[in-house]
Amino acid sequence: MVRFILMLHRHFQEGIIEAGCDEAGRGCLAGPVVAAAVILSPDFDIRLLRDSKVLSAEKRFRLREHIEKNATAWAVSSTCNEMIDTINILQASFVSMHKAIDQLEVQPDMLLIDGNRFKPYKTIPHRCLIKGDANYASIAAASILAKTYRDELMFDYHERYPNYGWDRNKGYPTTDHRAAIEIFGITPLHRLSFNLRARQLKLF
Repeated sequence: MVRFILMLHRHFQEGIIEAGCDEAGRGCLAGPVVAAAVILSPDFDIRLLRDSKVLSAEKRFRLREHIEKNATAWAVSSTCNEMIDTINILQASFVSMHKAIDQLEVQPDMLLIDGNRFKPYKTIPHRCLIKGDANYASIAAASILAKTYRDELMFDYHERYPNYGWDRNKGYPTTDHRAAIEIFGITPLHRLSFNLRARQLKLF
């Protein structure tokens, strides 16, 4: 059986500088939300780029090196759990994206945003693209950077709080993570505005 893998779109609109933006960690119970913005050069090799969710950890980190070395510009930023609790996770995702765009060494003409909502950034036009990380190269690249940088943070946090399995679940609401909260309580990295405790951890 031959599998055909469709290549991602290089552009949404040709002839302008586009920055793809994506975030990681929005649905987690602990840790920051991390966003990335990436501008790819016209000759960037996009053949191996994919949405970070369909890549192995090893491939993600290899592609991160490729992106950081060959992209025209890239940046990563985060918003901590305390700020998430203060302004809500959606707004915190926008803040992280804005901070990443702020750091780009090249100003884009358009922003390509993964998802269906975004808070406008200055006067730069944007397009919200559902499943953009699965269809557009610059958003896929941003998804890879956001995911790998956040995973590294969660590995570090796991060393400080080893009871919650963050090296495996990365702070997402898995059964083992919720069970650890029931046993050990919460940490300073947990998001207090989220439903941290499962109503029922197992069937009786």
